[in-house]
Amino acid sequence: MSKKIKLSILDQSPIASHESAADALSNSTALIKAAEKWGYHRYWVSEHHNSTSLAGSAPEVLIAHLAANTHNIRVGSGGVMLPHYSSYKVAEAFNLLATLYPNRIDLGVGRAPGTDAPAIYALNAHKGNYDTDKFPQQINELKQYTRSSIQSEVGTLSASPLPKIAPPIWTLSSSGFGARHAAQQGVGFAFAHFINPNGGAEAMKYYKEAFVPQTENDTPNGLACVFVHCADTNEKALELQHTMDILMLYIETGRRIPIASYEELKDVELSPAEQGRILQNRERMIFGTPEKVKSELEQLAENYDVDEIMAVTITHDFKNRLRSYELLAEAFELN
Repeated sequence: MSKKIKLSILDQSPIASHESAADALSNSTALIKAAEKWGYHRYWVSEHHNSTSLAGSAPEVLIAHLAANTHNIRVGSGGVMLPHYSSYKVAEAFNLLATLYPNRIDLGVGRAPGTDAPAIYALNAHKGNYDTDKFPQQINELKQYTRSSIQSEVGTLSASPLPKIAPPIWTLSSSGFGARHAAQQGVGFAFAHFINPNGGAEAMKYYKEAFVPQTENDTPNGLACVFVHCADTNEKALELQHTMDILMLYIETGRRIPIASYEELKDVELSPAEQGRILQNRERMIFGTPEKVKSELEQLAENYDVDEIMAVTITHDFKNRLRSYELLAEAFELN
């Protein structure tokens, strides 16, 4: 493949069954330090609420910590679930981050709630419901708030401090809906292939063709995010794959457990329907030894017509997650 691929990381701060949330967040700190050393382009953290398996509930807080522990790697949200919040308050948080860490902060926003019904209610109790209809308007507000003062109904409003370099805005999506709004607003577009393996290439094509240039962003900027597990041996890769197979089934059926090990899951009995679902879910994942993974990621980048792939890796043992990203960096010669 001719184009050089940039590799990035989406970190969901997974909590293993033998660890605490504090351990998971400590692992995130260790991982971003290693990722910067290995040459990864950017590092995004997710937002999940009411979860026993993922520790990242407040990306803006975790971003501040991770940026303080690194020097050059871009750090951002993957993403802030915007309809929960005031655009103004989100802009204040990320303007402050961009002032503290100039030209290193990304503001990725999503429309999905990132949680279950009880947490949705708790986060939106004063509004009554989770309103996604205003998502395009909120993106437009973020663009204004992160770049200048604006005139509101009650006077001049500034989401201070205004940074010298505004944090780039990205729309995160697993459907064509996000592509349409990213194109109209002239912001970046990240497709969650790890959530929906169908329609991503078409959504990215539409985004690029419909992109409306902006003063601060005159060309489309897209990436695809996929589950990746890279291992030294095929046997190890198959173990990691089996573990993810079962974990994905548990997540889809609402079963709340920390990230289990291969030993805990290797003897799980599966119905024919569950086996079929596993085959479908594997379209969201790339597993194998470095050569195989590199080839499949290059093909994915070609299918999406992007020069950046973001990898999300979940393992029970942090050493396996760290090794996966290290092997990936070596395969792509990032350093």
